[in-house]
Amino acid sequence: MAKSYVEFEVSSEVVAKTYEALQMARQTGTIRKGANEVTKSVERGLATFVVMAGDVEPEEVVVHIPSLCKQKKIAYSYVPSKAELGKAIGMNVPCTAIAVEKEGNAASHLKDIKAKISGSAPKEAKAEAPAAPKAEKPAAKKQEKKEEAKPAE
Repeated sequence: MAKSYVEFEVSSEVVAKTYEALQMARQTGTIRKGANEVTKSVERGLATFVVMAGDVEPEEVVVHIPSLCKQKKIAYSYVPSKAELGKAIGMNVPCTAIAVEKEGNAASHLKDIKAKISGSAPKEAKAEAPAAPKAEKPAAKKQEKKEEAKPAE
């Protein structure tokens, strides 16, 4: 049974790629382990990608992280097991959440994961759409100023 904080299902292919990317990020980049460290990393804007386990008890430990990630526009995903998440980063104990701060050699893997996670493409498209009208307004103002200057001559 899915927990209340798990907002979408992740395919086994993406889960396997996530574990691999986390191993690479641990070796060549910077990661933060545990719900408290992940929360701090997200709040400070240092995290580039967040992974949460889907079997955390009690749920309250990580239930706030998805909303923080949305607020800060940080990509996030889920894996089914906190034990496997801990093993993926070389720990002998389970881990509830991980934040990747510096991607290292895992950059291409994480880019692929972000593209496969549902909902990531529409957010980017919305962010780019308002930029076009802003570029047109200054040109219109310049034309108005030129027209005002001509009658004054």
